[in-house]
Amino acid sequence: MALGSNTKFYETPNHPYQGERIGEESGLLSQYGLKNKEELWRAQSELRGYRREARELLGQADTGVYEADEFLTRLKRLGILDDQDGLDDILSLDVTDVLERRLQTVAYRKGLGNTPKQARQFIVHGHVTVDGARVQTPSMKVAIDEESTIAFDETSPLADELHPERAEDQ
Repeated sequence: MALGSNTKFYETPNHPYQGERIGEESGLLSQYGLKNKEELWRAQSELRGYRREARELLGQADTGVYEADEFLTRLKRLGILDDQDGLDDILSLDVTDVLERRLQTVAYRKGLGNTPKQARQFIVHGHVTVDGARVQTPSMKVAIDEESTIAFDETSPLADELHPERAEDQ
């Protein structure tokens, strides 16, 4: 996709001024340290895509067994589903299940930042590596097996445990 094209990867809400929805969105923005509502809407659109694909596969019954297994394996590898979950469990997922698998959230939960916003800043500024490679995308989905490889870049000043910005509880 070329930069500057008019394709969005998310849908905006149908009714822009609903106080209850705006309150929920603001709570999620602060809880996960998201930059703006667009990031939340992208996660919601991603979840809608998962649900749509699950409904299609459920409708196919026995013809799409291979596709269903592949889809379930992908979501389990990402940690969005548990090992015992099936296609019908995808329909009951919440947007927080998608937000929990973002690099920003996983890095914060691992203690790489004192707050989700600080974890985001460390990622954007190039201080965090995944599997040895520097990653500067806070919205990257982290697979379960990659979770243990998230660390500070060894050339970063933050790699020093005595750095003043490091989390105190490490």
